[in-house]
Amino acid sequence: MKFIVSSGQLLKQLQVLGGVINSNNTLPILDNFLFELKENELKISASDLETIMSTIIEVESESEGSVAISARLLLDTLKTFPNQPLTFKTEENNTVEISSSHGKYDMAYFDGNEFPKAVTLESPSSTTIPGDVLATAISKTIFAAGNDDLRPVMSGVFFQFNSESLTFVATDAHKLVKYSRTDVTAKDTAEFIMPKKPLNLLKGILAGSNSDVTIEYNDSNAKFIFDNVVLVCRLIDGKYPNYEAVIPKENPNKLTVDRGTFLNSVKRVSIFSSKTTHQIRLKMAGTELNISAEDIDYSNKAEERLACDYQGDDMQIGFNSRFLTEMLSNLNSNEVLIEMSLPNRAGILTPIDGIEDGEFITMLVMPVMLNN
Repeated sequence: MKFIVSSGQLLKQLQVLGGVINSNNTLPILDNFLFELKENELKISASDLETIMSTIIEVESESEGSVAISARLLLDTLKTFPNQPLTFKTEENNTVEISSSHGKYDMAYFDGNEFPKAVTLESPSSTTIPGDVLATAISKTIFAAGNDDLRPVMSGVFFQFNSESLTFVATDAHKLVKYSRTDVTAKDTAEFIMPKKPLNLLKGILAGSNSDVTIEYNDSNAKFIFDNVVLVCRLIDGKYPNYEAVIPKENPNKLTVDRGTFLNSVKRVSIFSSKTTHQIRLKMAGTELNISAEDIDYSNKAEERLACDYQGDDMQIGFNSRFLTEMLSNLNSNEVLIEMSLPNRAGILTPIDGIEDGEFITMLVMPVMLNN
């Protein structure tokens, strides 16, 4: 098999696919990219058994064949070339010869048939979403997903599709984010849990993308198709917790505050908080919000006062500053509304502005017990 390809174009595609490959694979073949050539179409794939991603690029060729080539060796070599045509040619002794304007490079290859094949989805349902909407939905939720191996269902993002809206939910039992779009809908009702790794790959590729993404899914796998890329991944097995039940409905205490100012205050004050609990205290009364933290072990403490609009009973509530910082950093609004009922019930954050029509974001953060 022999083909000519632009080094810059090939490197760009391989860097995207490289995100699939694990640093320590159980099967040596997974350390490779699979090259499948059919005349002037070259299909390149990478897999970690759970996720397989492939892309197609145009090359100059009249031959066919399939080989697996070391991902690390190929990426390291391509990064050093200025953009130029490269000729790939398989030799008798199981090596691929790459010729550039500078010289020749031989690397070993494996038989392409040893590479795991992508799963074909049996009778899947399908939905089409604009790429930038999917990227936004992932980035707004994925940070709230858990890392607990004992609760795998909470280590992914829950996709809930129906004819009225698309909803994406992530939670680790301390914080929860629900992101909905009513301007994009699905024909059939469906629910599935997507693992983090393929979502992070999609988020990176689709940020600011104008292309539409077709999602096909059944009970065990999901497939994302856009431009010349196909990503197939195994879904997380299990039933997602009933997240609606944990969102408090009656929240009479409402705090409206400037997001940027509040975020900077929380970041500053939290430097003085306990390194184990990261606890900060919010005290609301009238038009004043008092933010404080104390690390008793080291006699460190800090306190700041902010102007705010607060309606409700005077109250004090404690939060983990890291969760609060993550949530405020993931919003683009100028002002946020924090709704609370009691110091031992979850607080709800919603943006007041900076969201599109048909876009809804609800963030929930569990309080920490204050030690008075």
